[in-house]
Amino acid sequence: MLLIGVNRSPFTRRVAITLNIYGVPFEQRALSGFGDRAEVRARNPLGRIPALVLDSGETLIDSDAIIDHLDEAYGGDQPLTPRHGTDRRAVLKVAAMMMGACEKCLHAAYEGNQRPPDKVHQPWIDDCMAQAANALNAVAAMIEPKQPYLLLERLTQADVTAVVAERLARARGIDTDVLMPRLRALTSRLAEQPLFQVSEP
Repeated sequence: MLLIGVNRSPFTRRVAITLNIYGVPFEQRALSGFGDRAEVRARNPLGRIPALVLDSGETLIDSDAIIDHLDEAYGGDQPLTPRHGTDRRAVLKVAAMMMGACEKCLHAAYEGNQRPPDKVHQPWIDDCMAQAANALNAVAAMIEPKQPYLLLERLTQADVTAVVAERLARARGIDTDVLMPRLRALTSRLAEQPLFQVSEP
């Protein structure tokens, strides 16, 4: 199995972590959608990472679709995203907020580093970062400090997405130690586990 993408991308990293949690052997080709456009577009016409090339040769694109496949193929009785019901909706809600926060952080970054300096619109950057912070705060409010995981008293995709989103938000200047200490405490504890550390950017 071949994972295409750099772990600087939170979307790639969540797939890498999921593969590690499920114990799926894989090779990773650290390609960037910006620096390696031709190679990435050969696997995904959108030119986005990640892409996952299965052993059959089939290529899956989009982290949500890839993780859905991994849950189905390797999740057994307790996939990282529950298969149905209120538990599934709860995990998907957190994952959606956390990956939405990642998208907003990246939009802000692209505004600052992809446009000519005289075209950068700071109010748009500020609004994106405010949306990201709001999502992080909403998830932080769900955390019970004595619980080892965010939901369901076990590791789920909610935890995976929280780890990658908190790290990106911190890298983009959101002080999670001060603004959302519960989230910071939970994600830093999880990030120390080997299954998470092997995908550290």
